[in-house]
Amino acid sequence: MSNRPSIGQPISRLEGQMKVTGSAKYSGEYNTPGLLYGYVVNSTIVRGEIVSINTVDARALPGVIEIFTHDNRPSLAWFNMQYADMDAPPGSPFRPLHDNEIKYYGQPIALVVAETFELARFAASLVTVEYEEETFSTDIHVNLGKARAPKAGLATALKPPPPKPKGDFEEAYANSPVQASGEFFHGTEHHNPLELFTTTTIYEGEGKLTIYDKTQGTVNCQLYVGNVFGLHFKDVRVISPYVGGAFGAGLRPQYQLFMSVMAALELKRNVRVTLDRSQMFTFGYRPPTIQTTQFGANTDGTVTALNHEAFGQTSHFEDYTEVVVNWANMLYPAQNTLFKYNMVPLDVFSPLDMRAPGGSTGVHAIESTMDDLSYKLKIDPLQLRLINYSVDDVSMDRPYSSKELRQCYLQGAEKFGWSNRNPEPRSMRKGNKLVGYGMATGIWEAMTVPARAEAIITKEGKLLVSSAVTDIGTGTLTVMTQIAADELGLKMDDVTFSYGDSKMPFAPIQGGSFTVSTIGSAIKAAGKALRKKLFKKAADIDNSPFKNVAIEDVDFDNGNIILKQNPSVSLSFQEIVAANKGKQIRTINFSVPNVLKLKKYSRAAHSAAFVEVEVDEELGIVNVTRAVTAVAAGNIINPKTARSQILGGMIWGISKALREETITDHHFGKYMNTNLGEYHIPVHADIHELDVIFVDEKDEIVNELGSKGIGEIGLVAMPPAIANAIFHATGKRINQFPIHFDSLL
Repeated sequence: MSNRPSIGQPISRLEGQMKVTGSAKYSGEYNTPGLLYGYVVNSTIVRGEIVSINTVDARALPGVIEIFTHDNRPSLAWFNMQYADMDAPPGSPFRPLHDNEIKYYGQPIALVVAETFELARFAASLVTVEYEEETFSTDIHVNLGKARAPKAGLATALKPPPPKPKGDFEEAYANSPVQASGEFFHGTEHHNPLELFTTTTIYEGEGKLTIYDKTQGTVNCQLYVGNVFGLHFKDVRVISPYVGGAFGAGLRPQYQLFMSVMAALELKRNVRVTLDRSQMFTFGYRPPTIQTTQFGANTDGTVTALNHEAFGQTSHFEDYTEVVVNWANMLYPAQNTLFKYNMVPLDVFSPLDMRAPGGSTGVHAIESTMDDLSYKLKIDPLQLRLINYSVDDVSMDRPYSSKELRQCYLQGAEKFGWSNRNPEPRSMRKGNKLVGYGMATGIWEAMTVPARAEAIITKEGKLLVSSAVTDIGTGTLTVMTQIAADELGLKMDDVTFSYGDSKMPFAPIQGGSFTVSTIGSAIKAAGKALRKKLFKKAADIDNSPFKNVAIEDVDFDNGNIILKQNPSVSLSFQEIVAANKGKQIRTINFSVPNVLKLKKYSRAAHSAAFVEVEVDEELGIVNVTRAVTAVAAGNIINPKTARSQILGGMIWGISKALREETITDHHFGKYMNTNLGEYHIPVHADIHELDVIFVDEKDEIVNELGSKGIGEIGLVAMPPAIANAIFHATGKRINQFPIHFDSLL
């Protein structure tokens, strides 16, 4: 390997200049002659049937090409979603324009196609619809009686069901000298990435399509389009090199993809469909969830009983679930546990994974209850976590592959200055501000899934690596280039990583914090195979100095194969390719996790968040003045992009705790703040001193890179840490997110 490793170096994003100068093209920026524009018409009722759609006035406008509804849409090869969408929950998928039934407010019911976007939008406003309305229900609070557990057998490897009960929780809790309990709620949250959801479909003729889509999975969208429209997968190419944020919203194919492809195939024209901001509130979201907890402990702080129950919202047509209640026993080794998760079907669209799905929801309740317990015990909140620290995952009765959470606690506390905290609530002040310190633990599973990668040595001795994976702004391009460079002992300038194209080797959706571990492992596998191939080609050259040498006796460095014991003996990659009649040397490899090995261990990233808040005593306004998050996530491939990921999660934590919610008027069954003016997220003035620590953690089990995902772990601990800091500042424990100033007056 090279003596100049790229892994571990704080490399700036390779595409950064393109993004800030505007030369990076997004899905809505691929222009082509004769491009048509589509605008979607959405339903204005929650539940019922369409009696008629009047399109006469809209069609009369010069430049309107077609208006598609359920009455005139083309015949389609409808499908079983389980075979067409990697992220689909069990159930029956939503089918746009399938029939006249309305399932939720904002459902897409027509597509106007015109010569300009403005004309399509105006024509859409002229479409009138007659409905027959039915009664509906969208409020989880009044429908808990309809809750049901997920059906047996529907749980997947990525969303396991709650662990089975252990011991006797009821008796252990009843006999606990110290008890803490709570009811928790957070409302709907929408992803709201900056880039609007847009699909540009290029009709290549004879049913062949090139599709530029905002997505977190090019192969996923390729499968979807092929299955829905009855096309051969080879004739569908989905490209998505740049994505302006997604946070989970791009995991499933959204309906603008369907609309764009349908119109392009039927009209045999190039068609772009863009959803406006309000329409981005008409599909997936983080579901409203009600939680209850009951924790019991001995007077020495040992937690003996854990109960966590959750009710999450889903649609009537899909069983969307989250891993909400599984985390407590993964963190705290109580021997008496009872965990339940239930779904409440309502007249809404299906929820969708949103950064740290389930984890950021469940950890809020767990860590706020632990904080409550610490005050009742009169034990420092940090000390209570250390008292209940476990090296193993007792919920699964197996060890962690690695766990440096203790160091997260200790290093984070030291950096933050936790020892300066006065333990008494409402005891710390700064002028007219009440000051509070809060902390919480974070956990997120470390996963690796199968993927492929191709690696090629060119006649110039350069390395080309490719994968269909997207880069949703996390630094994937940069990190994969680093991994590939180190595998062949090259400088990063000599490596090109191509991605975001479904014609490239298979990649799963980008989510779940498994992209670096998954695609990185595939690149390592391809790099390892390419080294062997290069070395064999080198040994086969006439009069080769490596004729009787083992591969273990050579280094790959700066485009050369070098004999370790005599560095003057070498062959360059260029020479090897030249001896191969100038043909590129390539390999394509599948990386599959060793399931038999991995199932013996629990695998997770851990964190500890420490937060300071100031609360205006008269106005109740909360300000997060500083925060530190310490993270243990195995081998950090790029500390610079990794730090950015954690900072982004911390900022989202502030948003979740204090700002962010989609408000529903249940009389109308509709969201009321479908814009960035009223859907509140933090601005620069809300964000102050944030710091990140990466704790050293070696893990030889999770994957060959020793890496764990960091996309989610930066978020999960922040919201409860903020809530706990507010309690310390004010003496008021608020268990509903977001925490509004009026609840603190």
